[in-house]
Amino acid sequence: MDIDALRARLAESAALRPTGTVRSVTGLAVRVALPGARVGDVIQLMRRGVPLLAEVVGFDQGEAVAVPLGDMAGLGPDDLVVATGGPLEVLAGAPLLGRVLDGLGRPLDGQPLPDGLRSVLVDRAPPPALARQPVTRPLATGVRAIDAFTTLGVGQRMGLFAGSGVGKSSLLGAIARGNDADAVVVALVGERGREVGDFLEHALGERGRSRSIVIVATSDAPALERLRAVQVATAQAECLRDQGASVMLLVDSITRVARAQREVGLAAGEPPARRGYPPSVFALLPRLLERSGQAERGSITALYTVLVEGGDMDEPITDEVRGILDGHIVLERTIASRGHYPAIDVTASLSRVMSTVVDERHARAARCVRALLAAYEEKRDLIALGAYVRGSEPLVDQAIEALPEIDKLLCQSPNELEPFERTREQLGRLADRYSR
Repeated sequence: MDIDALRARLAESAALRPTGTVRSVTGLAVRVALPGARVGDVIQLMRRGVPLLAEVVGFDQGEAVAVPLGDMAGLGPDDLVVATGGPLEVLAGAPLLGRVLDGLGRPLDGQPLPDGLRSVLVDRAPPPALARQPVTRPLATGVRAIDAFTTLGVGQRMGLFAGSGVGKSSLLGAIARGNDADAVVVALVGERGREVGDFLEHALGERGRSRSIVIVATSDAPALERLRAVQVATAQAECLRDQGASVMLLVDSITRVARAQREVGLAAGEPPARRGYPPSVFALLPRLLERSGQAERGSITALYTVLVEGGDMDEPITDEVRGILDGHIVLERTIASRGHYPAIDVTASLSRVMSTVVDERHARAARCVRALLAAYEEKRDLIALGAYVRGSEPLVDQAIEALPEIDKLLCQSPNELEPFERTREQLGRLADRYSR
């Protein structure tokens, strides 16, 4: 046996690990006496002899405060606690494409993990700012409204802001199938169990699933597992990126991740701050979102969905995420109610890197059509009431004439994927016809 194998065997030996005991359980928090414990370490709570993983999230009066990564039923005082000696790691790599994993990186599809994987840390620091390459190339999604007006760049981080029931999952599935990245990683955090199967079978489909790694932590999963699910997905994307791949990371939703961190933070004894969210939530978001982007080798183009409570774009999580990301796509319920899919509000959406990834003709055409849409929306109520007088504003007259063609460009079936060049051509012809 060589020295590396011997060290691995020694590391796996529980007899050489520090041990302690459970002292108390309060809500989500377990207090343990464990010498040498550190924040972020994974420990084993020997619940009736069966190990239950937990993570150390703080200390209080000499005792470690841990949050379990599973159901605490059966846990009792004086249960044995065993240290693992480090933070959470998962196996990652390209052989996992086509697989479905839980929030801790374990298979959910009944098949064993394949060979050829490597162990990676779940929580890693973002790449250094000066190590990032500029975003200069467009990334096609197959969705005309996005490719035409909020064009994504390879390595961009974008937010998808919407309330519930306006087509987020369908749009994510279309992007997963239609983007031209090398691989896709999807994180479904806090979803209803029924929706996971629907997303895999209908939204993602066989084509999308074959080139994707899907990480699932449903709404009934422990708070810490829901929190770690997005970090596991990001670690999987980072592993593919480090091999030189262009990766699309789709996270649904970052709001539920923030809520999971709120549960963990409050359990650790943090005081609530902005609308009940503790400070750790606002420390987590930039560290997590900055992990994606363009690196020295490979890239992660990320799309994070954000649940907008009651249409309030200024609530804490929405406002914080919007300030960190490189742009935002807004789904509007009133547009969805008209049977318009995808329900993207083009005038409220913005890609901060679009000007650097498209040519001048594309940018000029997008500005022209945006101006027409903005002019129409400004007078929409008057037009609907029949109170607008034709000829009073030439731009509005053009907008009324152009609206059927604009709607035709923006409306798209969830199963329809449009090549990027064809979208550009349609946008250019439309702008040329109605340019001022």
